[in-house]
Amino acid sequence: MSITASAVKELREKTGAGMMDCKKALEENAGDMEKAIDWLRQKGLSKAAKKAGRATSEGLVGCRAADGAQSAVLVEVKCETDFVSRGDKFQDFVKNLVAQVEKGSACDLGAGEKLLDEAYFGDASRTVRDVLNDAIATIGENIVVGRYVKMDVASGAHGMIGSYLHSNGKIAVLVELHAESEAAAASDDFKGLAKNIAMQIAATSPLGVAPDSLDPELLEREREVYRQKAREEGKPENIVEKIAEGAVKKYCKEVCLLEQPYIRDDKTTVGELVRAVSKTAGAAISVRRFVRIQLGAE
Repeated sequence: MSITASAVKELREKTGAGMMDCKKALEENAGDMEKAIDWLRQKGLSKAAKKAGRATSEGLVGCRAADGAQSAVLVEVKCETDFVSRGDKFQDFVKNLVAQVEKGSACDLGAGEKLLDEAYFGDASRTVRDVLNDAIATIGENIVVGRYVKMDVASGAHGMIGSYLHSNGKIAVLVELHAESEAAAASDDFKGLAKNIAMQIAATSPLGVAPDSLDPELLEREREVYRQKAREEGKPENIVEKIAEGAVKKYCKEVCLLEQPYIRDDKTTVGELVRAVSKTAGAAISVRRFVRIQLGAE
């Protein structure tokens, strides 16, 4: 009988077995889903599914970015215990996933589920899902591929991707910086700035580069909170809006990267630091975008 792709997909989701194994199981059992599940269990091919519901609160964020990198990658991989996250087999799996993303095109921050059906770079006859299921069966814990991103410097720009990976492997950052001259982009001052800003982002978790990069709805929500607060405190209506705007400005200093106090010198903002390094490097420098992944955090 003809086995449909949707049936194969359903069986894969239920068992975690490989695509070809699921297709064979359905063929051997005349398309009967329950019998196919039992067939896979009998063959020892659905081990991963037994672990699929178990909590994954440990793991690592894989990172690959060379000094002065034009391209860099982050991948979040979660497991059940810290013991496993420190093991060679798990860490090798994380490295392979980083290589998988690295060989693809630049992509925005995405959910790992999108990655699982790609052909595996080490063996095009298999998918990333197949390799994941092998890792689960071998390591003996549930493993979940979380968020991932590949960031490239914009075409034609003089810039680099700064990176930071915390020593525990659970927080990682990529940040793209541009300079207005090739010489400035190649300078040690520029590279040092990229590293320091990546560390800033890791430590302070900003929401955007500058106020104009924030969601207008988020800012309006902040304004409304302080409007209502001012009214409840009996403030005159003619100053309510001023109070709300002042509160939003204070909020932006907390959550906008360029307005935050610099972690190594709180008398200086990150924006002031960028301008100072621009002067030293001899060309204007700008922070374009960043991605921060903290294991298990949204």
